[in-house]
Amino acid sequence: MPAKDQRIELLAMTPDALGLIYAAFRQCYHAGFVADMWPRLLNGEIPREKQAAFVSTVLESGHDSPIEHVSFTFAVEGISRACSHQLVRHRIASYSQQSQRYVTEKDMDYILPPSIAKIPEARERFEKFMQEVGDAYSDLREILIANGREDKANEDARFVLPQAAETKVVITMNCRSLMHFFNLRCCVRAQWEVRAMANSMLEICREQLPAIFDVGGARCEQLGYCPEASRFACGRYPTLSEITAKSS
Repeated sequence: MPAKDQRIELLAMTPDALGLIYAAFRQCYHAGFVADMWPRLLNGEIPREKQAAFVSTVLESGHDSPIEHVSFTFAVEGISRACSHQLVRHRIASYSQQSQRYVTEKDMDYILPPSIAKIPEARERFEKFMQEVGDAYSDLREILIANGREDKANEDARFVLPQAAETKVVITMNCRSLMHFFNLRCCVRAQWEVRAMANSMLEICREQLPAIFDVGGARCEQLGYCPEASRFACGRYPTLSEITAKSS
């Protein structure tokens, strides 16, 4: 039952992502039919630099719905059930999560919060409890099997598993959903684990599609001010109320 580190891998993304977004944006402002333009995009007649510049300019106007045509699929491991519960609050996405009904957790991995890891007595108590949980799960599973519940043993024994239990998930989000996810979860006020996951995903997205994701991240980085109320602000950027007060 070891502590598990977070790992995120890009499984797939929409092919010709920049060209597709460019075509979708152009259709909004172009009298012709972008399908006639598509072969030119694929063979490089329209330089990628020109595509990226056009897309960035339109995005600056606040028009962002065409980026929904491109999606990214990630495989994630080494996150807790507490983290995955936050993740699935983002509803415009698809998730495939490792099942505790069908996967036996007798050798359960877990996530160790850094704040606990750095305090010896806290870590010792945490790891002791993880072992107790693992033993309770195994005992309950064996008792259920012995009493004719073999097919459902995992299903009921899992009720003792903690939020720290490690899980694995496949996530697909379109670019617009990802930008919203990064706006909220890259913020320093986000919980440390989901923030680490969001930052890792953003790094991958920036590498793959910089025209869209170079401006991704916490909302304050795009706005130049903190959109939170003053009592929630971290101090990195002034709040809107502070800016307004200075200008009045």
